[in-house]
Amino acid sequence: MIRRLLRTPQGAIGVVLLALVALACVFGPALAPRDPEALDFLGRFHPPGAGHWLGADQLGRDVLSRLLVGARTTVPLALLATLLGTLSGAVLGTLSAYLGGRWDEAIMRTVDAVMAVPGLLLALLIASTLGKSGGNAMIAVAVAFVPGMTRVTRSVALAARRQDYVAAAIARGEGGAWIVLREMLPNVAAPVVIETTIRVSFAVMLFATLSFLGLGAQPPSSEWGLMVAEARRFLHQAPWMIAAPGGAIALTAIGFNLLGDGLRDALNPRDER
Repeated sequence: MIRRLLRTPQGAIGVVLLALVALACVFGPALAPRDPEALDFLGRFHPPGAGHWLGADQLGRDVLSRLLVGARTTVPLALLATLLGTLSGAVLGTLSAYLGGRWDEAIMRTVDAVMAVPGLLLALLIASTLGKSGGNAMIAVAVAFVPGMTRVTRSVALAARRQDYVAAAIARGEGGAWIVLREMLPNVAAPVVIETTIRVSFAVMLFATLSFLGLGAQPPSSEWGLMVAEARRFLHQAPWMIAAPGGAIALTAIGFNLLGDGLRDALNPRDER
């Protein structure tokens, strides 16, 4: 599968972009040329150059250092939010397909009602209710992803519900939890993995949006969305302050989108030959 993934242009480019992001997440503090929190009032708004490769911000802090260190906040929290949301939605969608009847109707009508609220608005509501912090923003993003993932998984799990291995498990007397978690869920994993990969890009942007609006990470954190929020007042004076974190968010989202497209092609049985 990895070879097929790397043979696709979008898969190869996505892997390269995400490898750079992973490098920043793991080794960001070691790669940072300066202390990301060191103030230098004489170097305020220093343009990109030898002293500051991506310039300095309104407090004289090195933008590149803050960008590298901030990757540890933005990307892992977005990944964790996606995993929590998609896993919960996958289990709920598979359970709904297995139960069928009135239970299926009740679960899906509730999901439809929640999906009527835009994801960003739902995340804003949850984050403002829980309080301003990166952890609460992560929970808000995860909850916002559950309804959509439930519907996607249910559509695939309905076909798995009619397979012989599920009928055999029922005939053996296996419990509902066993059938859902051990029989059905592994057989709907491929579309769930693809959907999860694509949703990470939305999680990165949504998490950055919550921080931009003041509901996610709080100062003096170097989270990318918060960096954009702090830089918007100085857009005309120091455009590099907003270009660097904005570009990092865009490249990360593009990388996960391309990886999802590559996985979709690599996992397509029709492309085996």
